[in-house]
Amino acid sequence: MKAAIIGAGIGGIATAIRLANKGYEVAVFEANSYSGGKLSQFQQGDYRFDAGPSLFTMPQLIGELFELSGKKTTDYFEYIKLPEVCKYFWEDGTRLDVSADINIFAKDAEKNIGEPAEKICNFLKDSALKYEILSGLFLEDSLHKLSTWTSKKAFRGYFNLHKLGIFSTMNEANESYFSTKKAAQLFNRYATYNGSDPYQTPATLNIIPHLEYNIGAFFPKDGMFGITQSLVRLAKDLGVKFHYNSKVEEIIVEEGKTVGIKIRETINERHDEQNSSTERRPTDRRPTDRRPILIYHSSIVVSNMDVTPTYRKLLPNEKHPNKILNQAKSGSGLIFYWGIKQEFKELGLHNIFFSDDYRTEFEYQFQKKTIYNDPTIYLNITSKYKKNDAPQGCENWFVLVNVPANENQNWNKIIAETRQNVIDKLSRNLGINVANLIENESILDPRSIEFKTSSAQGALYGNSSNNKFAAFLRHANFSSKIKNLYFVGGSVHPGGGIPLALSSAKIVGAMIKDIR
Repeated sequence: MKAAIIGAGIGGIATAIRLANKGYEVAVFEANSYSGGKLSQFQQGDYRFDAGPSLFTMPQLIGELFELSGKKTTDYFEYIKLPEVCKYFWEDGTRLDVSADINIFAKDAEKNIGEPAEKICNFLKDSALKYEILSGLFLEDSLHKLSTWTSKKAFRGYFNLHKLGIFSTMNEANESYFSTKKAAQLFNRYATYNGSDPYQTPATLNIIPHLEYNIGAFFPKDGMFGITQSLVRLAKDLGVKFHYNSKVEEIIVEEGKTVGIKIRETINERHDEQNSSTERRPTDRRPTDRRPILIYHSSIVVSNMDVTPTYRKLLPNEKHPNKILNQAKSGSGLIFYWGIKQEFKELGLHNIFFSDDYRTEFEYQFQKKTIYNDPTIYLNITSKYKKNDAPQGCENWFVLVNVPANENQNWNKIIAETRQNVIDKLSRNLGINVANLIENESILDPRSIEFKTSSAQGALYGNSSNNKFAAFLRHANFSSKIKNLYFVGGSVHPGGGIPLALSSAKIVGAMIKDIR
C-alpha cells in the first residue's frame, strides 16, 4: 500500500519514517528544492545559517525514530548537551548567564537579579510536575478520541486540575510567585516558544521551562539542519522516496476517502541534501516554470502543510472547518541574518536582550499588529559551537524579533524601523556600533515565511494559544469527514516547535494500521 506525504518538514519526514516501518511504500512531495521546511539552512557568502528553529530539546524524540528503525542513532546523528542554557541582558546593565546546572542557575539568579534561589528551584520542580501530568494526555495522544478522555492519564489530569494553571495567565502566575520583575520576565518569555502572549496565554504553558532546564538544551554537531539531514538519510535507507520541486495542487477525494494527490512539478533543479545551502537564501523564490499535472495514487495521504492552506488550496470542493481555520494566528518572526566581522566573548549560543516594557511589547504585537520600538531580541550564534559556520574571527548572527502574523501591514516600513531599533539596542548593550560590523545580510519576514513554508499568514505555530481553551481548538491529526486523510506539523495537535511536530507524527503513526 502507498502513502503520500505532502511536505518534507520535520513532521512529514518523521511520519514517513514511521509509515515505512509499518510496511507502506512512502513518497514525500515537497514544493521546494530542499527538505526541512522551516528547519533548513542556507549559505551567505562565507557564513552558514540555520534558517529557522534554533533550540534543540527532547533529543529522545529523534532517537525514537532510529530505535524504531533498528538503527544506531550515532551512525546518523550526533549532538551535545549544552553547559549553558542562555545569556540574558537587561537595559540597566544587569546580566545573567544561565547554567544548565539548576542549582548554579538558582544561585546566580539570586546574586544577579535578587530572586531567591529556592524559588527558582521550586518553580522548576512545579514545571516538571505539570509536564508529568499533562504530557501523556496532551502530547502523546489525540485529544479528538474518546479513549483519550477515559484513560488513566486523563483521570490523573482531572484530579490535579488545580495544579495546572488553567485558570490564570502565565504572567499572573509568574508575577504572583516570583519576588522580582526580572525573574517573572525571564519565565514569561517561554510563552514565545509557541508564538503566544504571556499576558493572555494560560499558566499551563509553564510546563515549557521543564524541557530546557530539567531535561536540557542540546546542540546538533552539524547545526540544526543536521536534524533534517539525519532523518532524511534514515528515511531514504528505509526506502522512502523524496520528490522535490513537486507542488501538490489537490488531494483527490472519491466517495469520502482519499485516493491520491495531484502534483505539478517544476523544471528539474539539482538536489543535494548535503549541500542544499549553497545557492539559496531565505528570500529566494521557487521556480515558476511548471510541468503538466501528474496524479499519484495512494491509500493514505498525510499533510505536513499548514492545515489552513491544506483545506483552502488542496481540498477546494470539501467542507472546511471554518471555525478552526478562521481563528487568530500565532506570532511570526522577523529574522536578520548577519555576517559579523568580529567575535564577542560575552555572547553565547543563545542570547536574549530584554525589552524594558514587556507588556507594551506584546500589546504592540497582538493588539496593534506591529513591532514595539524596544523589542526583545533573540540572538543565536551557531559559530560558537560549529566553528566553520563563520570565517575565523567572525560570527554568524541569527537575530530574531517576535512579530505579528501577516495581515498586510506595511512590512517594508516596519522592517526598516525595526532594523535600526535592533542595531541601536545591541550597540547599547555591547558597547560598540554593531552596524559597522555587518558584512552581509539576509532578512526573513512573515511574508516570505508564508511563501516559503505555506504557513498561513506566516504564523510560526498555526493558531494562537492566547486563551485557556487553545489546546482543544487545534485541528485534529485526522479528518473526521475524509477517510485516510491525516495531518501533522505545527499547525495541528499538539502544536508548534520541533518536539511537538515530532509528537504529531507519532500520534498519526499510531492511528495508521501496520501492514507488515
